[in-house]
Amino acid sequence: MLALIVAGETVFVLPFVVARVLRTTFLSVFGLSNLQLGSAFSVYGIVAMLSYFLGGPLADRYAARVLISAALAATAAGGLLFATIPSITSLALLYGFWGMTSILLFWAALIRATRVWGGDASQGRAYGILDGGRGLLAALLASATVVLFAHLLPADVASATPLQRRAALQEIILICSAFTLLAALLAWWILPPRALRAADDLAASIKGIRVAAKLPGVWLQALIIVSAYVAYKATDNFGLYAHDVLGFDEVAAARLGTISFWTRPFAALLTGLLADRISGSRALIVGFAVLATGALVLALDLLPMSVPTLLIATVITTSLGIYGVRGVYYAVMGEARVPLSVTGSAVGLVSVIGYTPDVFAGALFGWLLDRDPGAAGHHHVFLTVAGFAVIGILASIGLRLLSPLPPGEGGPKGRVRASPAQGGLISERPSPLTPLPEGEGNPGPAGRLLSEAMRATRMPA
Repeated sequence: MLALIVAGETVFVLPFVVARVLRTTFLSVFGLSNLQLGSAFSVYGIVAMLSYFLGGPLADRYAARVLISAALAATAAGGLLFATIPSITSLALLYGFWGMTSILLFWAALIRATRVWGGDASQGRAYGILDGGRGLLAALLASATVVLFAHLLPADVASATPLQRRAALQEIILICSAFTLLAALLAWWILPPRALRAADDLAASIKGIRVAAKLPGVWLQALIIVSAYVAYKATDNFGLYAHDVLGFDEVAAARLGTISFWTRPFAALLTGLLADRISGSRALIVGFAVLATGALVLALDLLPMSVPTLLIATVITTSLGIYGVRGVYYAVMGEARVPLSVTGSAVGLVSVIGYTPDVFAGALFGWLLDRDPGAAGHHHVFLTVAGFAVIGILASIGLRLLSPLPPGEGGPKGRVRASPAQGGLISERPSPLTPLPEGEGNPGPAGRLLSEAMRATRMPA
């Protein structure tokens, strides 16, 4: 799991973390508007959409060790071009290249390996550990980036020349490239050399996409990821909001942005444990509700954000919701009835839809910010986030209605067995629509009452 955590975050450091932490400096050094940077992100998203679809069958066929190591090494190579501060055209092409390296070769392999690692009983915990670990690493890297950036600039940040800002950003990019290459070597060294229960041939993998497409829960899961990912893309806005609206300097704004990073490991781990206890869909409902509340506070100025304590509390609350839902939105595959043998294909299908915010969110937020500079543009961004959070709540409720059984009865802890028809996994428990007679798996009214009482007081495993 350590190799998966390190790889899972490092592959996105160059494409996104640098721009997120040092957003104000990044725009200045590259000479970009918010819309132009968002457009480069959109190129990444377009390539990623195709890559999600094609990457699923690859993950079911080839070893995660090969795919993940190759993806990290190629991403690190792109960092060399990134450090030259290329033109907007070259930058857009570079983001398209990263869309292929970080998604086609990487993403489905990561999710599939994590699901296998977690087993049938601890899906919420497995994905919570993955995203929590990734969040901890991201927070450490973000904090280190801010410290290094401040060290590379004069003590009076406002007096830094454009040349000093450019040199500082280039050095940070090169360091991130080296770290990404080290992560590739770590993945090659630690991950198993063979695929885990891979499909026998490519045709079987492609058939898995058709199997996944027939599952209603897969489409609801995709909508959940869309809603969560729009909010995640808006985390870029915290530091920019502090700079544009509240007058923070570049270093102070970057420090505020790192607060969001530090909430991620705690939110992901706690929500993962909660998902194993009450089911992933219920945990998602709670997370989206927290997210919507925080986003509305920022969108409607319900609290005076000029008060540092209130600003930090609001950023933390919103971030807890964002990273909480991110930590478990793959943990509902059991509730969506996705067979393990087609996990990679299902991830590919879900991701094609779920990560469409990579295509439109950056450009949309950039347009909103450039159209209404200052507080108004930021309020529109956070109002958009709140709207998608409500959609996420509705989709999570739909998934809950689709799979009403709690953990232990077809949910994350349900027992499964191989399905001869699909080569996957199905629940051993009979359908709730066709109950067995008492004494044949049905404990009767008294037994059910006792079971419910025991479940209500049961501690998580």
